[in-house]
Amino acid sequence: MGGSGGDADAPLVVVVDDNHHLCGKEYVVSTVTGKVVVTVYGDQDKPGLITYPDLGVNYLSCFRGLFSSHEAASLLCHNFCVYHIHPPGHEVGAAAINREAPVLTVGALADQILEVLNYFKLDQVMCLGQTAGAYILSLFAMKYKDRVLGLILISPVCRSASWPEWFYNKLTSHILHYSGMSTIVKDILIKRYFSKDARGNAEGPELGTVGDCRRMLGEKDATNIWRYLHAIDRRHDLTRGLKGLTRPTLIFVGDHSPFVSDAHHMARKLGKKLCTLVEVQACGSMVSEEQELAMQVPLENFLMRYGMYRPSLFSHSPRSVLNTCCISPELLSPQSMGLKLKPIRTRSL
Repeated sequence: MGGSGGDADAPLVVVVDDNHHLCGKEYVVSTVTGKVVVTVYGDQDKPGLITYPDLGVNYLSCFRGLFSSHEAASLLCHNFCVYHIHPPGHEVGAAAINREAPVLTVGALADQILEVLNYFKLDQVMCLGQTAGAYILSLFAMKYKDRVLGLILISPVCRSASWPEWFYNKLTSHILHYSGMSTIVKDILIKRYFSKDARGNAEGPELGTVGDCRRMLGEKDATNIWRYLHAIDRRHDLTRGLKGLTRPTLIFVGDHSPFVSDAHHMARKLGKKLCTLVEVQACGSMVSEEQELAMQVPLENFLMRYGMYRPSLFSHSPRSVLNTCCISPELLSPQSMGLKLKPIRTRSL
């Protein structure tokens, strides 16, 4: 399951944070449909965890909250080497993709992931995806079942675009084409990611995570965003294929997410033997940024249940499910974590 890195002559950039600390290594992987940038954190001898973000964001604005949380970061980075895969043109500082280059389909984006795995010599990986990224990873898991250990999906979409999403996609696409990354586009995307409570007062400045996300959107090339939007807007319904998806799946969704219906639909089709659905109260689509601490215990349970958890020699967080002797059972209840745990139920027709 582990990997040994790519070719020795591959382009490589060291990613450094604001305090000039080594954060990761950035590789440029050549595929048959173009170059893919992958940022790698951790020991490549460990099993791989690949991430794929939503439309308009990259791992810095989609998963930073989760990986900045000490408990979740310790859990994930202790058990995996993390490979953040950037959709084409979504990496920091990306130049505009040549207009003459073909716009990739969702199938082509999923095939790029296979080439990334082969490049890093990864046999099987855990997958972590957000909304559009969750769709790409779900499609990848259907096409290449033997390369996937399991799926962790945040506010996933699995059906064709609904009428409201279709309308907003068309509006966004039109504005991106004629006006670039305008304020209207940023507003549409911010509403896609975050709950009304997180966005705060519309008349005041956006602070913290939402403000950072808006600023990062302003740094993206509009054409590159349009290309990813074009692909995901033309996605096909995965419902029939979900029946053949046999990998364990953990789904998180905010109850204020516009994609909550898709998350429930996907969980029902996968069934309770393979899938656990965690609905987070007072949260939008981007659970990993808005309510990242709510993901800790379900993630730990998920990895333990399927034998993908390696206990650390260090003491666990008070929130860890392994430390139940140190805290009262009430502190581990779904209500105390702001969660609604939804069982998968089938209705008689």
